[in-house]
Amino acid sequence: MTRKPEPPEHSRFKKGQSGNPKGRPRKSLTTGSASTFDVIVDKTLTITQNGVPREVSVEEALQHRTYRDAIAGNRSARREVLKMIAKREQALAKLAPPPAYTVTTAQEEDPDNANAALLILGIACRDPTNYGPNDKYERLLLEPWAVQAALSRRRGGSKLDKKDIEDIRRCTRDPDGLR
Repeated sequence: MTRKPEPPEHSRFKKGQSGNPKGRPRKSLTTGSASTFDVIVDKTLTITQNGVPREVSVEEALQHRTYRDAIAGNRSARREVLKMIAKREQALAKLAPPPAYTVTTAQEEDPDNANAALLILGIACRDPTNYGPNDKYERLLLEPWAVQAALSRRRGGSKLDKKDIEDIRRCTRDPDGLR
């Protein structure tokens, strides 16, 4: 088996010394030269829209073409249009004034709103019972189907005691219809 000969002693690097002491040369950054893309995009074209010729930049013409392709069903054009829309929305959000902060005071919730919702949804009906001249509350009775649905959704737990059963019967419009 033949061995490869060692390089001569004078051309060898000393131990711990780099073979490329200056490193890779950096690219020169010339400020005067523009990329080919920048040169093309800065040009203007004359296009005819609805029979009227007008001058537009190459960038605007490309955007119009992308919009048309997206409308025609081209998936990649749709993605590009969605990216353009997202970029525009971000730019508009940066330009928008900050929201005006308003201080709101805590208000009590109106129980009539809940009552009205229960009546509209048919979950409850008005209680016809007269509770006397000093009774200022509108009382509602739950519909049997709503009570039955609530009871059937009850999972686990202990059995209902007598007081719970009495409360349910008292608040239901037709308690005898319950199972």
